[in-house]
Amino acid sequence: MSKNKATNQLWKVLGTGFGVAVTLGGTVGTGILRKPGPIADQIANPFLIITLWILVAAYALLGISTVLELSLSISKAGAWYGYAERAFGRYIGFLVGVSSWLGTVTALAFGSYTFSEYVGILFPFFEDAENYVAVGTLALLWFFHQLGVVMAGKSQEWLSGIKAVALLGFIILCLMYGSGGMWHEPSASPKGLPLWSGIMTALLSIFYAFDGWHTAAYFTEENANPVNSMPKSMYIGVISVASIYLLINISILYVLPWEDVRHSKLAAADAITLLFGQNTGKWITAFLAISIFGILNTQVMFAPRVLYSMSRDGLFWKKASEVNALGSPSFATHLTVGMSCLLLLFGKNLNERLSDIATFFFVASYISGFSSLLRLRQTEPQLLRPYRAWAYPYVPSLLLFISILFLAGTLVQNPSSGIYVLLFIGGTYALYRSLFQKPKQQDSLK
Repeated sequence: MSKNKATNQLWKVLGTGFGVAVTLGGTVGTGILRKPGPIADQIANPFLIITLWILVAAYALLGISTVLELSLSISKAGAWYGYAERAFGRYIGFLVGVSSWLGTVTALAFGSYTFSEYVGILFPFFEDAENYVAVGTLALLWFFHQLGVVMAGKSQEWLSGIKAVALLGFIILCLMYGSGGMWHEPSASPKGLPLWSGIMTALLSIFYAFDGWHTAAYFTEENANPVNSMPKSMYIGVISVASIYLLINISILYVLPWEDVRHSKLAAADAITLLFGQNTGKWITAFLAISIFGILNTQVMFAPRVLYSMSRDGLFWKKASEVNALGSPSFATHLTVGMSCLLLLFGKNLNERLSDIATFFFVASYISGFSSLLRLRQTEPQLLRPYRAWAYPYVPSLLLFISILFLAGTLVQNPSSGIYVLLFIGGTYALYRSLFQKPKQQDSLK
């Protein structure tokens, strides 16, 4: 029996390349190819649109400095869960961990179904078998991740590399053959309250497209030299994502006029179709499928780390802390993929509703992270911090405030989600009290 299997320890084998790849893989998806249309419909001014993308990129960049302090001072798998548990105690940690895991499980189910739809477009034979293709895709990923953390890490690097090259090719083609699009049109931007409402709606869409900027933090415990490689990988990853996003927006708006882009559900495909004809649309569809597959691969890799870390702390069933002989948290992966497959059985409509609720919890996780840093600076001033967040306490406080605004925005957009959120919090509290709360005597001896 290997040492790793006997002690249930994750392997410290990941490095800078993986950190960059997992940031690209966990962030760049369908959002950047779908969102330019709805955003242009709200704003209609290309300069303002690019400004909003820059603002959210700055949020992610500042967020990296905060997450780096947390991940390098609390270097455990699971990211937001570990920070919240250390700063606010076991129940808040349990709540953040479960919501983070279930949010990813939901995104995994919805993403695999979306992937199956694109497979049906590319290969009509599968057109009426979306659920089977989605479950088969998850089963394939499940099998692959049983082969170990080294293999999974290399696959993420390859998938992210293919994605980056394809996006750069798209940008070059649009800038070479475009004729000006929205950049050469007079602004039709709304004024007053409609403009501010449009800005808020656009910011929420952009915020969604940037979700995943923190993904490398889930793997701090498995990084061979986190103090040296994590800052490089996370900053390079986020700057690369931001640059790609800005250039894609500039390119799409350089090809499509406003009337075309505002009604577009898939602006990138429409831009390529306008330039090169109808037959080229399938190339974008193929890229979308590869892009979604890359995100699914990332999610199958990082979500089990949350359960693994919770289990090790006594906040989940012990079996989820098992690590196989190749360095993967095997049982936690079984649970993650199995739950996603179960959600697929309930159909796309339920998954869309759960996806809306998951967005709320993703933003709430950011709030828990920024709050954790502020609290730990007060309660544990002597904690070893190899990296310190920029301009403390101003930057973390600003990020916390912005995240609260975004959280409020998600509730305004989906007010019914608030009821489900309250029910979820009540349910997790009851589960925690009945199964995972330590007796007071045990707490006092800790």
